[in-house]
Amino acid sequence: MIRRRPTALAILVLGTAAMLASCASADPLGAGSEEDAAIVIGSQDYYSNEIIAEIYAQALEEAGYDVRREFRIGQREVYLPEIESGAIDLFPEYTGPLLQVWEPDTPARKADDVYAALVETVPDGLQVLDQSAATDEDSYVVTKAFAEQYGVKSIADLADVPVPLTLGGNSEGEDRPNGPSGLKKSYGVDVGFAPIEDGGGPLTVKALLDDQVQLAIIYTASPSMSSSELVALDDPAGLFLASHVVPIASADLPSGAADVINRISAALTPAGLVALNTQSIEQEAPAATIAAAWLAEND
Repeated sequence: MIRRRPTALAILVLGTAAMLASCASADPLGAGSEEDAAIVIGSQDYYSNEIIAEIYAQALEEAGYDVRREFRIGQREVYLPEIESGAIDLFPEYTGPLLQVWEPDTPARKADDVYAALVETVPDGLQVLDQSAATDEDSYVVTKAFAEQYGVKSIADLADVPVPLTLGGNSEGEDRPNGPSGLKKSYGVDVGFAPIEDGGGPLTVKALLDDQVQLAIIYTASPSMSSSELVALDDPAGLFLASHVVPIASADLPSGAADVINRISAALTPAGLVALNTQSIEQEAPAATIAAAWLAEND
């Protein structure tokens, strides 16, 4: 249950702070002070991540905070430097994949271990807020027909498949730990790579079903995973780390704002995230509409 701070009180506090900042400013007109006070929220170029970021934004606005949206700004290689530099104040992230950026050789694999390691590893100037129960983990997916034809149940079984294999995924995935090099290192599996720039969405699924690729990276919270035509492979070597939704924030984020976001994390569930994603994919609802409805239901 999300209980928002009273809007009137939040506005009063922010108004007082703004007056004090204006008086202390070297600029007698206070130019740019309103923009500087806004909490900058970013999102990946991934529909699910944008929905979560929009939930953050609307909840903070209703709590009386000024917010500036910087959504769909790319994948981790693009936006993470902006977070680390302080240009972005708040961002919905995923525990395991982010930990592997800051600690590539981490031994952590389970959810609590990954979260604890992430808290210890976060760079100065940033903080890790509460992780959500909601997960959106990478998974290697094949078609049911492929799995039955070659007796494939786990990633390890791919080593015995007698035909060439091509992995499909966002172009960044070619050089990530769970790309071709990770498959080779952890399972001895050689694959080619085909970039498909839709984050494991309909184009990726179509490429699988059309046998343009035999293996694809698709997130577990994707509505497409409910299809009986797709099979997520087991990962006995733990190539994929636990991946829970987690907000990464500036260390300067107001404590009241952090409380609002933590309550969102507490309310967001795995099934709830799939439902949000389904509204985006199947109903083609915009992120702002989906976020508003979720907040209304969880108020």
